[in-house]
Amino acid sequence: MSAPSSQSVHPFRIEVAQADLEDLRERLTRTRLPQPAPGDSWDYGTPNSYLAAGIEHWLERYDWREQEERLNDLPRFRTEVDGQLLHFVHVQSPHPGATPLLLAHSYPGSSAEFVDLIGPLTDPVAHGGRAQDAFSVVVPDAPGYGFSQPVTQAGWSTARTARAYDTLMRRLGYEGYGVHGSDRGAVLARELGVMAPEGFLGLHVLQLFSFPSGDPAEMEHLGPEDFAALAHAQWFQSVGGYNAMNASRPQTVAVGLSDSPAALLAYSELFESFGNGTSLVPLDRVLTAVSIAWFTNAAAGMSRSYLEDARAEAGSAVNGSPTGVAVFADDFQSIRTFAERDNSDIRRWSTFERGGHYACLEVPDVLADDVRAFFAGLREEGS
Repeated sequence: MSAPSSQSVHPFRIEVAQADLEDLRERLTRTRLPQPAPGDSWDYGTPNSYLAAGIEHWLERYDWREQEERLNDLPRFRTEVDGQLLHFVHVQSPHPGATPLLLAHSYPGSSAEFVDLIGPLTDPVAHGGRAQDAFSVVVPDAPGYGFSQPVTQAGWSTARTARAYDTLMRRLGYEGYGVHGSDRGAVLARELGVMAPEGFLGLHVLQLFSFPSGDPAEMEHLGPEDFAALAHAQWFQSVGGYNAMNASRPQTVAVGLSDSPAALLAYSELFESFGNGTSLVPLDRVLTAVSIAWFTNAAAGMSRSYLEDARAEAGSAVNGSPTGVAVFADDFQSIRTFAERDNSDIRRWSTFERGGHYACLEVPDVLADDVRAFFAGLREEGS
């Protein structure tokens, strides 16, 4: 690690005003739920029964101040990159020679989703691992997410965010680093793989979003598991309407999300895997994510990130950087035949029978083990 850049980096603490907490409580108390759908099931979207229980928990048992204190146990900072304020967590490992690692979060999330993963990565010895597998981690909030607010410029696509993250890592003094990501974080990690900046070690992701090109020959090599994965992708497309809304009319949908915490909770149904019964994310973690988005008024920026990607020139470059993939049972199922077409240096492909889209919130120790194993393999291959 070289000396950090002289660019200004300021310590930051999360301090939500008591008036904002009282305003949230008043809004939740006055929630008007929609007329229930027939059967009040997830078939039509977030059901009233889920929302009523979630709001009741939010009001009566969820403790934001406790979560705020927990989040502030991690060293937090802000800096400006490419005209955008970036908030990030930076935890240096107690072990010498630790590998620098960037953690890229999902939608709808923020750096908070990695809180349970940071300890096992930065101090593996305390979690049954080896000192040589330690990481020093940097966890930014993407522009428009969490405390990286507000977004005042257009054009903050995933590719531009990846370039900003590379600048951030150099500013912190890291001459080389790896990246882990899921969901939009996985797309960003792949962008860094395509960029392959100097010193880039490789990427570990939960998904490689590669799909059939239309060439019938591609389908000849697929097995039953691959066709099941395609069926899962079709199901996700059938329920993931937020993708189309965010990518076309983000400001329209942001009006309701910015004015109603109940709407923001409902729109965050991806944390519940759209109600298919597979999610292992604790309700308090869901409410922390939604609370952060509420207190930072992030709904518009988060939604606009989809439109920025839709308007950006689509890239077709092959990722040639070392790549590791961890496929969890209840998540998007990456299909290796297509993934290898778009990513030419896949070094590790792991599958797990428990966990889903938010493995960092569901099975953080399992995920930490796989991240360690991937980067340990790269070190061994390079030695």
